[in-house]
Order: sequence, then C-alpha cells, then structure tokens
Amino acid sequence: MLRVAVVGSGPSGVYAAQALVQQREVPGVRVDVLDRLPAPYGLVRYGVAPDHEKIKSLTGSLRTVLEEDRIRFLGNVEVGAPPLSTARLLELYHAVVYCVGAARDRLLGIPGEELAGVHSATAFVSWYSGHPDAGPFDLSGVRSAVVVGAGNVAVDVARILARGAADLTPTDMPQPALGALAGSGVREVSMVARRGPSQGRFTTKELRELGTLPGVGIRVDPAEAALDPAYADPGAAAALPAVARRNVEVLRGWTGPGSGAGESRRLTLRFYLRPVEVLGGADGRVRALRFERTAPDGRGGVTGTGAYEDLPAELVLRSVGYLGVPLPGLPFDAARGTVPHAAGRVLRAGRASVGEYVAGWIKRGPTGVIGTNRPCAKETVSSLLQDAGALARRDLPRDPLDALRAAGLRPVEWPGWLAIEAAEAELGRSLGRRSVKIPDWAGLRGAAGVA
Repeated sequence: MLRVAVVGSGPSGVYAAQALVQQREVPGVRVDVLDRLPAPYGLVRYGVAPDHEKIKSLTGSLRTVLEEDRIRFLGNVEVGAPPLSTARLLELYHAVVYCVGAARDRLLGIPGEELAGVHSATAFVSWYSGHPDAGPFDLSGVRSAVVVGAGNVAVDVARILARGAADLTPTDMPQPALGALAGSGVREVSMVARRGPSQGRFTTKELRELGTLPGVGIRVDPAEAALDPAYADPGAAAALPAVARRNVEVLRGWTGPGSGAGESRRLTLRFYLRPVEVLGGADGRVRALRFERTAPDGRGGVTGTGAYEDLPAELVLRSVGYLGVPLPGLPFDAARGTVPHAAGRVLRAGRASVGEYVAGWIKRGPTGVIGTNRPCAKETVSSLLQDAGALARRDLPRDPLDALRAAGLRPVEWPGWLAIEAAEAELGRSLGRRSVKIPDWAGLRGAAGVA
C-alpha cells in the first residue's frame, strides 16, 4: 500500500488527492491531506470573495473528495517548522506532494510604500475572508481608496470597498469585517492600471459585476481609454481575444458622464497611470498616490510621458501579482517564486528528489484559474505513479497520525472540521445571519476541540 501526504487542502491539493485515489495503476493508495489551518479548501475559503457564492459553491465538490474513504484530512498541522520538518514528513510517507500556493504579494517598489494605510490586496482579502492570520482594517477615516492593479483580485477588493454592507450581510463574512465596512467612510474608489483597457487581466463576468452595484456610480475616463488603439479603433478591437474584446465593450458603456442621482459611492477605472510614489502626511499615513502618465509604446508595453497626477487616498491596496514563499527544507527558485521541478518531481541540484513532488502555484507560478489546477495535479500524480514501484519498497511507521501526535501536534480531523462548520452556523444564527466565519485561531481550534 502506498501512503502519500498532500500538503495543502486547496483545489490543487484536493485534485491531487482525487487523482491518486481514482487511478487504477497502483491499487490501495492512501492519502493524508495536511493543512496548516484547521479548515480545508484553501483559497476557495480564504480567497474567493464572500459575495461570489457560485464560485464558493466549489467547496461542495472539494468536500466530496475529502470525504472519500481513502483520503484523510489533517488540519492544524504545519509542515516545515518544528516538530514536522520536510525531511521528517518524508520519513512518515512514501511520497509527499506539496500544494502550498503562492502566499506573498509583489511590492510596487516605490518610495513611501511603507506608510500606514498602504497594504496588499492579499491582506485585505484575508481580512474580509476571515483568515486567522489576518490583521484588522480600520476604514473609519478612509474617504478615498486606490486599488493598483487590473486583475480579478483588484476587481474584487474594489467591489467590496464600494459595495454597501447590507448587500454583504447575507454572506459568511466575519462580523468584525462586516461591521468595519458598515462604518466605512469610503466614498471614492479608484482602480488604476498602468496599461490600457484591452490589456486588463480581469474576466468579463467580474468586470461587468462592478456596474451592477446598488448606489455606486461607475465611470471610465474616455480620454484615457482612447489612448488604447484596440479601444479606439473598432477594427482593432475586433481582432482582440474574446475576453479582451468583451471587456472593451463593457468599459465603453461606462465612459459617459453619469447622472450621479442616487449614488452614495463612486467607482472610477483609470488607465495608463504608473505609480511612482506614495505621499504621506506628518502622521506617517498615506495621503495620496502619485502616478506618472504612460502611453502605448507600439510594442505592447508602455512608456512614461513625464506628466504626473496625484490621487488622494487614505487607503492604498496593491494588487500586482503573487509570489511563492520558500518552505524550509525544499529547494526554491526565488526569481520565479516556485520550487524547481520536472513534470512535478522536485529537483535538488538538478536531480529529481525521490518521493517529493509539487503541484499548483508553487509548481507553475500564480497563473490560471481554479480549474487549471486539475491538469496540473494530474501531471504531478502521473510522475508519482511512475515512481511508485521504487517508492513503495520503503518501510513506514504503521500510521503517520500516531507519529504526528507523539511529536506534540494536535491534528484537526474531519469531525473537527464539521464541528467548526456547526459552530459557524450557530454564530450566524446568533447574529441573525447565515453561517458566519470564525476569524481567529483560538476560535477555530476551540470549535474543533483542539484548543
């Protein structure tokens, strides 16, 4: 019998576990899905916006996999830190598949980025998604917010900032975050990109959703948009990829002046602006973000024009990409933010490390959508199965769970996760809401019975 540990219970980890137990070449594979958090589902639980219930419903299919007889969820288990090093984990399993994602955001790399009020969109998402590592956000003194980026995460955080708290009450957003958004003074939200409308990385569905927010006026500056040749020329627009073409069509509908009637907040999409400096006040807090106007360079990129504009902001959220984080004990390519691999096999000094594999963002970088993780995981599992004969020769302890407990770890098994779910449902009922996330370590561990 082949015993495999999958580190990470997000989509890539669950898809890897599913591929392992559904294959027929190697019978009797048993999989333990380990996660640092007491709760499963990774970014589906802690990264998908709470008002995107259709995407969050993916937890149903992930749940079905984790309830398979030959798969065991073990949360509250941190790999890479004492007492569970990567070397020790490999002693307990025939093979280990690391699916640990890309947890670090990219910096803007400009002066003033350290000022109070400048955050990563990742931190903001973690806060309103109830991640137990997230710090608080005080929005009471914020009137103007600037989101730097042109991808779906930027769209998400801009939407949450502009959206009324009443629209978020039916979601599972933690009560402290909902209360902070309800008391928010935010009235102006700007989402800013350094390139043009046709080069946005957002998907049309998420973009179009911005125009449906009650009480929110949305606008695109027609002069900025017209700098994009693919926006200004219908013929050029017709040659765009389908998503970019649809995005341009949506944005064209927002270039009018707007009536302003009934609008309590305004959301503006800005283009061809590159951040160059964060401007602060005497209190050390951000007051504005300075941008240089850019222009198309004719090669798909942009060039600076030497003209500058300051956008007032008491809150700046950067959303310019992610990077993987080194896991102690594993090789790491700092430039790519990934673990070196060949078809999912971890490479140490250029050679495949027997029994160690990667899948998901830590394998390929932060690209693709949730579904991209499935073929990625299958490739890795295929490599693992090719190695299964050699891997299975090694003798292992009878049950790795006994060794984890003997080392002082307190894993949260599936019944513990079900207890967290029940506690969150009860919390929601007590607040007159549906299920509400428990946003802190003590609360999660207490609900799971491992406090």
